[in-house]
Amino acid sequence: DAEGLLRIKEENQKHYRRAQRHQEKKEKIQKHNRKLGDLVEKKTYDLKTQYEHLANLRRTHILELTSVIFPMEEVKTSMRDPADVSSESDNAMTSSTVSKLAEARRTTYLSGRWVCDDHNGDTSISITGPWIILPNNGDYSAYYNWVEEKKTTQGPDMEHNNPAHTISAALCYATQLVNTLSLILDVNLPKKLCNRQVKTLQGNHEFCGENLSRHRFTRAVKKLNANILHLCFSQHVNLDLLHPLHTLRNLMYLVSPDTENLGR
Repeated sequence: DAEGLLRIKEENQKHYRRAQRHQEKKEKIQKHNRKLGDLVEKKTYDLKTQYEHLANLRRTHILELTSVIFPMEEVKTSMRDPADVSSESDNAMTSSTVSKLAEARRTTYLSGRWVCDDHNGDTSISITGPWIILPNNGDYSAYYNWVEEKKTTQGPDMEHNNPAHTISAALCYATQLVNTLSLILDVNLPKKLCNRQVKTLQGNHEFCGENLSRHRFTRAVKKLNANILHLCFSQHVNLDLLHPLHTLRNLMYLVSPDTENLGR
């Protein structure tokens, strides 16, 4: 029993010395982890600072881009309310008729259904100049209506101020701006939309090439609107301000100086 007790004491001494070595290793590891934690915290702060600097730099580039090259603003059209015109021509008109005319003015037939337009069709959004505008309500039917009419009408096209031309040009500039914004913001776009004047396997690039059919035109517009909304989501634009059909208005909200997270 005495010999067994001695062996147990010797084994306990070995375990005690081994435990001391493990404790020293543990303290070294904890000290190393604290150093790494401080280093990570410092690197995280530096990274956050760099992100803020990069966001400010992106914001400056975007505001310069949209103020010098791609300025956008709301343009008031000179349309008169049909209710006012009718009431002037007929003093005996009832109030119900006036209200019905006003309601009709706020309604737009878009893509096979009637939709309510809060801006009453009296506003458009211009890009790169007041002569290149898009309807505020997203109704671009003037383009493919003009294309279908040109198919049945022979002769040279002399209508340089045709709305279809301004719609095509505005959408082309909007596509170019969106692609440039995706590069500045380093955000990959969900839909591929070309804005260069080159031939592709699918034909000319969207909007600025040959006249598009109604199907190809609406498809390209939907892709452009999807890219714009994706950029808006990435910059945390207020969702209550966005509308899936308002191409340039959504862009205006995106690049507005009031957008707090622009450049993130």
